[in-house]
Amino acid sequence: MHVCVYCGSLKTVPQSYLDLAASVGTQIAARGWSLVWGGGRTSMMGAVSSAARAGGSRTIGVIPRGLATREIADHDADELLVVDTMRERKAAMEAHADAFLALPGGIGTAEEFFEVWTSRVLAMHAKPVVLLDVDNHYKGLVEWLYQLRDKGFVSEHALRSLVVTDDVSAALDACVA
Repeated sequence: MHVCVYCGSLKTVPQSYLDLAASVGTQIAARGWSLVWGGGRTSMMGAVSSAARAGGSRTIGVIPRGLATREIADHDADELLVVDTMRERKAAMEAHADAFLALPGGIGTAEEFFEVWTSRVLAMHAKPVVLLDVDNHYKGLVEWLYQLRDKGFVSEHALRSLVVTDDVSAALDACVA
């Protein structure tokens, strides 16, 4: 099982989010799974990958050449794929993953999450897509999605295809559902 984790990469996130990412990495390893992630070693990216490796997980990082310095490429990855563009990064991450888990993050995390969720809704893949909503990080986003449904812009099918939870174990369980 290869789970792709999207999460924040800025060094300014609170410690609680670094701890969350480390917990996700630890629990991925405890399940005997591999981690696919954005290939950086800073912030939440670094916390999830370091914890996964410490627990014995195989880690596959995918980073664009232009971000290798900014996000500081994680050369401790079991496999580090350096690609030219963000589009290539997302395609490689999707190709290597059996499920997708979005942790709290910013616009990059949201962009990756929306693309992979949209692809699922359009039946371009059938892999689980999970949103880990700790500390109500995504509460406003989820409320907006339901408003979009009520206005006719998002189908009930789309909302049912997305798992939203605030619990790490439940999020990982949903990755195999």
